[in-house]
Amino acid sequence: LRAIPGADRWTLVSIQGLHRFYQRRTNEVIASWMTRQDRELAIADNLAYVEGVVDAASREMGREPARLVLAAFSQGVAMGFRAATATTRRVDGVIAVGGDVPPEIDAGSLARTHQALVCRGASDEWYTDTKFQHDITRLRESGVTVHAVTFEGGHEWSEAVLKNAATFLRELGEAG
Repeated sequence: LRAIPGADRWTLVSIQGLHRFYQRRTNEVIASWMTRQDRELAIADNLAYVEGVVDAASREMGREPARLVLAAFSQGVAMGFRAATATTRRVDGVIAVGGDVPPEIDAGSLARTHQALVCRGASDEWYTDTKFQHDITRLRESGVTVHAVTFEGGHEWSEAVLKNAATFLRELGEAG
């Protein structure tokens, strides 16, 4: 997030995936948002976790954020949209890179997102162009203003994403 040009004008909070585990090859601790096991319980835990982090950050700042934008990559995109549609706060936008909108979120809930920057690498094998186009259509039909970006590259948070995220944030306004 710090690499996004202009991000220094925003309060940045990076929320790590809730479920930690050891990577088999390196024994490094990494995190995930969830697995298929107990999925509905994990979603509820994750939403409470994200809301709790935003609450704590708001208390630390001494105020609610003037603008709230959730940024997510890969599997985190689904949780980003779930959090955006489940919170009681106004969410001004979602930056979604390399992951799809969860199918269980209805159009009325998606409309609470207001704006979305949806990015896909042209050679991304996981977030296919078919999924990307489907998400753009769903979001637009829900009344979300969509900024769709396909960039040269794969399943990554690229320089093109940084540039487009900077423009997206600048257009949303200075504050956060």
